[in-house]
Order: sequence, then structure tokens, then C-alpha cells
Amino acid sequence: MTDDASAPHRDPALEDPSPRRSALPAAAAATGHPERTTSGVGPWPGGRETWPTEDRYDPELLEHGDTRNVIDRYRYWRMEAIVADLDEKRHPFHVAIENWQHDMNIGSIVRSANAFAADTVHIVGRRRWNKRGAMVTDRYQHVEHREDVAALAAWARDEGIPIIAIDNVPGCVPMETFDWPERCVMLFGQEGPGLTTEAVAVAEAVVEITQYGSTRSINASAAAAVAMYSWVQQHSPLVPRR
Repeated sequence: MTDDASAPHRDPALEDPSPRRSALPAAAAATGHPERTTSGVGPWPGGRETWPTEDRYDPELLEHGDTRNVIDRYRYWRMEAIVADLDEKRHPFHVAIENWQHDMNIGSIVRSANAFAADTVHIVGRRRWNKRGAMVTDRYQHVEHREDVAALAAWARDEGIPIIAIDNVPGCVPMETFDWPERCVMLFGQEGPGLTTEAVAVAEAVVEITQYGSTRSINASAAAAVAMYSWVQQHSPLVPRR
């Protein structure tokens, strides 16, 4: 039987017979939501004779189960296969983070970048960064290092990509009224001090998230997630590309 290019994507990892589906939470499975499992899956049911033969599947995971932090579509897939699949649908925005104080928010920002399918995350400054908050998503997200802000600016200039800084400094533009360039680099500063003067100087625009309470700022990783979602609202289809 030949594949029909017009037919919707069908993956055996999501459409298994009843033995595997019975292992999924019944209430979650009934919703039809693509992310039905939260704690992983066991070995592929039925033994080796029933294993899928496509190259994207990892024999080790098929045999022992898959407890990784991935959506159900990618259960049992090799890491390289997941990255390759994501590469076909990444968004054209980049995320850059200044890293001068080993900020613990960086890991969470990388995780959000993966969730919103950012092209690449750029760590600016110190090469080493705290990966704890990334929840291993850095394995599937392109992450590059830039020596300093000048190096990031030079790279962006060569690529023809504008840098958009996110901070609440004088002269900034409210995010609610900002038109995100389809290709851009979102530049974030450290928790506390925010963006350096060098970072603000290389940005084509500085965008702020409007706040309504008493705090002077919101958490850096939260701000990054809000900015990425704002971009997605303007440029991405409403239905997630899975």
C-alpha cells in the first residue's frame, strides 16, 4: 500500500492498538489531545516482532521504554530524528540571552525556545550556562555561543536579521502594539540588571511588556516566553504544527 501524500500524518506511536492505549491515562486519551502521557511509556507492546521498522525509532527505547520530556509524537524516536523533524518546522526567530552572571533563567528560556520552535538560542558572554531549567530540551534546540554583544551584532548583521531587545527602559515600545519582524533576534538581559547598555545600543527596537501591578519587572524567563508567544500570535498558524 502506497502512502497518500494528501492524507494526514499517522504515526504508530500515537495510534497503537488497545494494549498500549490502555496504558495511557483514560481521561487524557479521551480528549484526543496529542500530549496524553506525562511520565513516559513502557517498552513497545507485543515484543520485538511488532517493533516499527522506520529508521527514526530507537531500538533501545523500543525495548526499555521512553521517559524523556518529549511530546507523544516523538515517543521512541532517536534524538537525531527528533531534531531533524523539528528543523523542518522551526520558526525564523532567534533568541539571544546575555550571560554574565550564570543566570538560572537561561535554562528556562531555552526550554521555552524549544516549545515555541525557535530557530536558535544564542548564549552571549560566558560559554557555560545553567542547564537545569532546560529540562534536557537543549538536546533538541540549536544553541550557539557568542563571545559578546558585538559578536552577536556582527553575526546578525551578516545574516540580515534585526535585533529586537526586550526590556522596560525609557523609549521602549509596548509589545501589544509592536509588529514583530518575521526574522529577528529577541535579545534578553540578566535577571536583575536587565540588558547592558551595549545590548540596547545594537537593537533596532526595544520592546516592553506592559505591566499593571506594583512590581518593577517580571521574571526574565517569563518575559521571554511572553515575547515568543507574541511573535507566534502574529506569524504562526493557530494550529500547532506537529
